[in-house]
Amino acid sequence: MTQDQDLPPIHAEAPRQPADEPLAVRGSSNAALPSHEAEEPGSVTGHDFSRAETAEIETWALAPATSQIGVVPDFAPSSAASSYAEDPFCPTSTEIQPSSVVPESPTPPLFQSFSLTEPPARTPNLGHLALLGILIFVGGLCSGLLTLLALHFHLYGISTATQAVGDIHYTLGSMAVMYLSTFAFSLSIFPLVWNQSLFAGLHWNSATALRLHLRLFTAAFVCFVLALLNGVFLPGPQNTPIDKLFRTPGAAWLLFGFGVTFAPFFEEMIFRGFLLPALCTAWDWGIERGTGKPALPLDANGNPQWSIFAMVASSIATSIPFALMHADQTGHALGPFLLLVAVSLVLSWARLSTRSLAASVLVHASYNFLLFSLMLLGTGGFRHLDKM
Repeated sequence: MTQDQDLPPIHAEAPRQPADEPLAVRGSSNAALPSHEAEEPGSVTGHDFSRAETAEIETWALAPATSQIGVVPDFAPSSAASSYAEDPFCPTSTEIQPSSVVPESPTPPLFQSFSLTEPPARTPNLGHLALLGILIFVGGLCSGLLTLLALHFHLYGISTATQAVGDIHYTLGSMAVMYLSTFAFSLSIFPLVWNQSLFAGLHWNSATALRLHLRLFTAAFVCFVLALLNGVFLPGPQNTPIDKLFRTPGAAWLLFGFGVTFAPFFEEMIFRGFLLPALCTAWDWGIERGTGKPALPLDANGNPQWSIFAMVASSIATSIPFALMHADQTGHALGPFLLLVAVSLVLSWARLSTRSLAASVLVHASYNFLLFSLMLLGTGGFRHLDKM
């Protein structure tokens, strides 16, 4: 008898398919023991399980592990599961190998229309212009109340509204109060609307105006030459309301100071600061709505950009009310009206070409300075006002 015949008989064990591997002891320390030492309950070696029990074990062993993101991974072959069972550091059934996770497709946002890129913020717009109109109305009320208070106390010897219209103190004083009140309200309210200062929202950009001061002075001189030519070819009437204010040297000096400081700043803030850009934005917005074209992006300095047609049409539309505002002072004459339209177009060019409101203010102030300087020289320092 050979050596093999002396051995005790062993249990005959039918060949097993890979699916019959002992998956029930996955993760157990007994799985690493030899077959004759792992005869504890739960081992499939040496036991003849019924088919129902085997199915139950296979079902438990091959149950899909639920991932934390709700993705069911693909299952590895049973031989791989057997190798995991022999590894004491193998992941549990709730852990998923990265290679077996199916990438989850991105989920679109719930409100996709609100997640689209918003058009660039262009300020000021027509809504901001309407708000400015309200503030101007409130400033006018403040000016009217102070004027009534001054009339009540007969300030400067004036007691009636008719007398106040022809007095330089009441005329310039009421305008100054209205301008300052409107400016104070704007400094407080518009930063809350724009989340930036008033000057930033109006694109003040004083550094640009200082850098281009020679070009801007040249533009003011061109306007001055146009005024001289207008006085020759289209002269206005004599004894206009503005001429009546130049009755005394003191009144002339007050007009000089007001004309080169308050008037340029506040008129430019209203017409070239609010009205002009609001009309440009409204024009382009209408074109964008009608054609579906995207809005032009902001430039490198955060200033809005407009189309050529928007700037040309808005400059003309801004110049007409600007000239009408001064029409009463010039006796509603055609010559001065056309001159003011031309000057306003130059001011609009300065504002739009430089993207700086300070630039148009500088041109306006320089133009008024040249006009008053000519009157100053022609009247001998405002001593001979009859020569005007």
